[in-house]
Amino acid sequence: IDKKNGNDEGSDAEDDAARPAWNSKLQYILAQVGYSVGLGNVWRFPYLCQKNGGGAYLVPYLILLIVIGIPLFFLELSVGQRIRRGSIGVWNYISPRLGGIGFASCVVCFFVALYYNVIIGWSLFYFSQSFQQPLPWHECPLVKNKTTIESDTKSSATTYYWYREALNISDSISESGGLNWRMTICLLAAWSMVCLAMIKGIQSSGKVMYFSSLFPYVVLICFLVRALLLKGSVDGIRHMFTPKLEIMLEAKVWREAATQVFFALGLGFGGVIAFSSYNKRDNNCHFDAVLVSFINFFTSVLATLVVFAVLGFKANIMNAKCVALNTKKIVALLGNEVSHDLIPHHINFSATVSAEDYQQMTEILRGVTEKDYPRLGLDSCSIEEELNKAVQGTGLAFIAFTEAMTHFPASPFWSVMFFLMLVNLGMGSMFGTIEGIITPLVDTFKVRKEFLTVGVSLLAFFIGLLFVQRSGNYWVAMFDDYSATLPLLIVVILENVAVAWVYGTDKFFEDLKDMLGFTPFRFYYYMWKYVTPLLLILLLGSSVIQLGMTPPSYSAWLEDMASEKSLKYPPWGLAVCISLVVMAIMPVPVVFFLRYFNIIDENAGVVSTISYKKGCIIKESVRPEEDDDASLIHAKSPGSEAPSPMPGNSIYRKQSGGVPDAAPNGRYGIGYLMADMPDMPESDL
Repeated sequence: IDKKNGNDEGSDAEDDAARPAWNSKLQYILAQVGYSVGLGNVWRFPYLCQKNGGGAYLVPYLILLIVIGIPLFFLELSVGQRIRRGSIGVWNYISPRLGGIGFASCVVCFFVALYYNVIIGWSLFYFSQSFQQPLPWHECPLVKNKTTIESDTKSSATTYYWYREALNISDSISESGGLNWRMTICLLAAWSMVCLAMIKGIQSSGKVMYFSSLFPYVVLICFLVRALLLKGSVDGIRHMFTPKLEIMLEAKVWREAATQVFFALGLGFGGVIAFSSYNKRDNNCHFDAVLVSFINFFTSVLATLVVFAVLGFKANIMNAKCVALNTKKIVALLGNEVSHDLIPHHINFSATVSAEDYQQMTEILRGVTEKDYPRLGLDSCSIEEELNKAVQGTGLAFIAFTEAMTHFPASPFWSVMFFLMLVNLGMGSMFGTIEGIITPLVDTFKVRKEFLTVGVSLLAFFIGLLFVQRSGNYWVAMFDDYSATLPLLIVVILENVAVAWVYGTDKFFEDLKDMLGFTPFRFYYYMWKYVTPLLLILLLGSSVIQLGMTPPSYSAWLEDMASEKSLKYPPWGLAVCISLVVMAIMPVPVVFFLRYFNIIDENAGVVSTISYKKGCIIKESVRPEEDDDASLIHAKSPGSEAPSPMPGNSIYRKQSGGVPDAAPNGRYGIGYLMADMPDMPESDL
C-alpha cells in the first residue's frame, strides 16, 4: 500500500517479510502432526478403548472429534495464521481484556513441559539400557548368595526393574529420597536436545520433524507386522474390536472421549497457534485442520492395534505360565484327593498342556471337588482375564510392553526401536509445547529467541530436578492430574467465546472468506457459536464434579509389599494441587481487571512496544490500526469498536498510480521461504 512519503509497504507485508516461515507445506504438516501425535496416542488411547467398550469406544470418539476437535483446531489455526502472532499476541489483538488467555496458555505449557520432558528422560534411560543381551529387566536380579531379591519374588521382573532400578522410588511423596543421578543425567540430555532443536527456530526444528514425525509410524508398522506373527496376537485384536455396546450409554465414556479428543489435538496450549503463525495468510488451514485431526485419529487406532496385538501375545505367555504352574499342583493331587482315571487319556502331563486341555481338566476337577475346589490353590488362568487388566501410561510402556518384548526373538532390537519411538513422539510434542512458550514471548517482549530458549530450558531443567528425586514419579502424576486439565478447559472455552461472541461469528466468517478465498461450511458457524461452547462447559462441569467426588490421591509403590497402593496427598500436597490450578488460570482474571480498571491501557494490544533490529531500538506502534493506512489492511470499519484481525480485500489489490503490492506470501507468492532466498535471522524480529 502506498504511503504519502513514498512507496512503503504496509505493516502486514513488512511482517510477512520479517517473520520466519516454513520451508514447505509438508514440513508444516509434519510439525503439526508431530505436535498432536504424542505419547498419549500410544499409552492413553488404547487404555480408554479397552476400558470403554472396545471398538464401540471409537464411535463416541469419532463423533466428538468432528463436533469438538476439528472446529476448535480450525479456529486456532485460523487466528494464528492470520494475526501471525503467538497466543499472547493473538488474544490481546482480538480482545485486550481477554489477553490473559495467552499468558495462561504459556503457564500451562511450562507446567506440562516440566514433567513431559521427564518422561522423555525415562525413555532415554531405557533406550540406553536396551543394548544388552539379555535385557536387564529380563529376569530377577540375584544377590551374592545366588538367590532372588525378596521383593522381586512378589512382583514381575519388569515391575521390579521399573520401580527399584530405574526410579529407585520412595514409599511416598513425603519421602524425597534425594536425586536419582542416572535420571538427572537423562533429564539434562532431554532438555539439551530440545534446546538445540529449538534455538534456531522453526526452520531448524521443522527439519528435525521429518525424522521425529515419520519414524514412529515406521516403528508402529514394524511392530504390528511382527506382533501379528506371534501366537495370541489375534486374541488381543479380537478383544479390542469386540464391542460392548451397553457401555456407550454411560456418560463417563463420552466425558473421557471428549477429554481425550481435547488433549490429543493439543488445544489450548498455544502450540497450534504458534506453528500456524509462521504460515502464509492464504494457506488452506481448513484442509490442514481436517487432515491433521484424522491423521491423529488413525495414528491412535494404529497404536491401539499394535498394543492389543502385543498384549494378546503377552496374555498367552502369562496364561501358559499359569497353566504350567497349576498343572504341577494338579499332578500332586492325582492319586490322593482326585482319581487319575478322571483325567482324559489324551492329556500328557509330561509335555506342555494346551489351554483347551487345561480347561477340560479343571472343569472335571471342579465337578468332582466342587466344595473343596478353592482349597486346591489353583490360580485362575484365562486369556480374557489377562486382557481385561487395563494398563495405561508408564505401566503400559515401562512394565507391560517391556515384559512382552522380553519374549520377542531379538528382543534388544525391538526394545531399542520401541524406546527410540517414544523419544521421537515425545520430542515432537515438546517442540510444539516449547513453541507455545517461546513464540508468544518473543512476539510480545521482542527478546532474542536464542537467549529466551536457553533461559527457559535452563529454568525448566532446574525446576525439573523435583521430578528426578526418588519421589519424582509421584510429582509427575500430580502435575499430570492437576496442572493442565481444568486450566486448559477454561482456556479453550474463553478462546471459543472470544472469537464467536466477543468478536462475532459473522465477522469471523467474513474474515475467513477473505483469507481462504471461500466460505467455510455453515456447520462451523453453529459449532463455534452454540454447540462447542455448550459441550465444553458441560465437560468442565463434569470434570469439576469428578474431582470433587474423588479425593486427591496418588498410586505409591511400597517396597515391602512389592505392590501399588493408593495414598492420599498430605495437606501440603493438596495445597500444591490447588496452587497448580490457580497459578495456571490466574493470568486471565488479572489481565482482565488490570485493563478493565485502566491500570494497563486497554488500547495497548501488546505489553511491550520496543523492538530490537540490528542493534537499534525502534519504537513501534502499539496497535497497527493506530496508523491510518494500516487500518485499511485490517479492514477497520467505521464505527466498529475493534479492528478486524483478518484482512480486508484491500490487502490483495494494487493501488492506482503506484507499484504493485509486495506479494504478502513470499518471493514466489506461495508463502514459504525458498532455498535461494537470503535467510533472515530470527533475532531481527
